[in-house]
This record gives sequence, C-alpha cells and structure tokens, in this order.
Amino acid sequence: MTGKRFLVEQDGPQFWLRLGGRRWRCAVGRGGLKHDKLEGDGATPIGLWPLRELLYRPDRLTLPACGLPARALRSNDGWCDDPTDSAYNKLVLLPYAAGHETLWRDDGVYDLIIPMGYNDAPPVAGKGSAIFFHVARENYAPTEGCVALSKTDLLALLPLIGQGDVIEVLAPGPAA
Repeated sequence: MTGKRFLVEQDGPQFWLRLGGRRWRCAVGRGGLKHDKLEGDGATPIGLWPLRELLYRPDRLTLPACGLPARALRSNDGWCDDPTDSAYNKLVLLPYAAGHETLWRDDGVYDLIIPMGYNDAPPVAGKGSAIFFHVARENYAPTEGCVALSKTDLLALLPLIGQGDVIEVLAPGPAA
C-alpha cells in the first residue's frame, strides 16, 4: 500500500471515518460489520479495501476536486447485484435483465459514489456487491452495507483522496 489509509471505527454507538487526527461521522450497514459478508445481509465488510474511482451526478454537482479517476454518472447507469449474472458486482447499463441497483437516484444518496474494492478482483458470487463510499441519509440511517458520510463532509474529504488510498473497516473492539 502506498497511499493513505482511511479508518472506519466504532466509538460508542456511532461510527467514524478517521484520517490521522481528523474524523468524520459516518453510517455503516444495517447488518453491522462482518468478516464474512454475504449478498443481501446489509453488513459492511471488515477489511482493507481500495478506493477505485469517483462517480458523481453532473446535473447536481460540478466535478469535485479528487485525486481519483472520475466519471459523470449517466441516467442509465446501474450496478449488478445478481450473483448468478456474469456482470455481478460491476457497473451495467440499464435496462438490465438481471438484478441491479439504479445509480441515478432521486434521494441524493448516490450523488457521489466511490466504489470500494470489495469482492471485485474477481467477484465471487454471493459474497456481496455494490459496496460504496457515498452520501449518508438523514440522521446517518444505516446503509445496505456501504460507508456513508454527509454530503458536506464527503465533498470536503474528496480532495484528500487519491490513487492508492484505501478504506479500512475495523472490527469492533471488546465491549468496555
């Protein structure tokens, strides 16, 4: 690893993304944190995951400053979440016959997306898909397995993210 390591850790009931002495509140999956993530369990996978690229909504944002390769989302972009499909855990164009997520959403959650390099080199059927770093819902409601920050915090964080950087989801420590 040659880049920065962003840590996701739990502090009491809340989760935080940390880089050095700075930290930002974040949301994680409704299924908690798991070493053995499975498709549909709602868990955020524990481990060290590369940050791949930035996808953004060009109708809502100008290209944000970021050291990752960036691409504007299109209204027909999706992400395959069907473990039986050859495009499992990959970007697809909609309409798409197999199960998928629509990336062009009305709620703003996917206005900024950084796919985390979880289960993608190569994808293993059923081990989980569409694990992103994205915009949090109101009150940091749990995600379906992603890591999410407020839009303001994510926009402030993007200039600090570059190629070779990773996000590490840490296992919870023992209860005090």
